[in-house]
Amino acid sequence: MDINELPAGFGMELAKNENAMKRFEKMSETEKAKVVEHARSVGSQREMQILIYDLSKN
Repeated sequence: MDINELPAGFGMELAKNENAMKRFEKMSETEKAKVVEHARSVGSQREMQILIYDLSKN
């Protein structure tokens, strides 16, 4: 997945969390697409932060 395909808010929050970034990088393309689809549907910065936090924990 190209970094340019990521929603801006998702990319910015992902860059702030090393664990989440490493986890995202290790995902299959299908898994990444699901996460990005979810990121596109969030309605606030706080929701995006929660998404990134949850990603960093798994």
